[in-house]
Amino acid sequence: MKNTFTTINDYILLFPLEVQEKLLDLRKMIHSQASDLEEYIGYQMPAFKYKGKPLVYFAGYKKHIGFYPGAEGIKNFEKDFKERQYKYSKGAVQFPIDVDVPVDLISKIVQFRIAQIDQKKS
Repeated sequence: MKNTFTTINDYILLFPLEVQEKLLDLRKMIHSQASDLEEYIGYQMPAFKYKGKPLVYFAGYKKHIGFYPGAEGIKNFEKDFKERQYKYSKGAVQFPIDVDVPVDLISKIVQFRIAQIDQKKS
């Protein structure tokens, strides 16, 4: 996909309506985790910074939503991914398009990442 977007809104509008809804829900949920998150486009994906540090990224695909919380974010939640049968790798997890986005799990991952950044800042 050629990077012709500069905002998360522009990115989301590239997808069919059903995917847009999932991406918008994910974005809203991430924002609900902390009041001082900064949106940006990183690696041609929607991304968030917390206290100036990269927090998480996400991306839409034909069959899944990719969520990128970094290696520690994945490692800490491997058991959850296995239990829910999500595909995952060292730095990413895939949430199938045909099921609801797991808001509870994503919330835990974002909170984990926020705590990591806070710990490193102190």
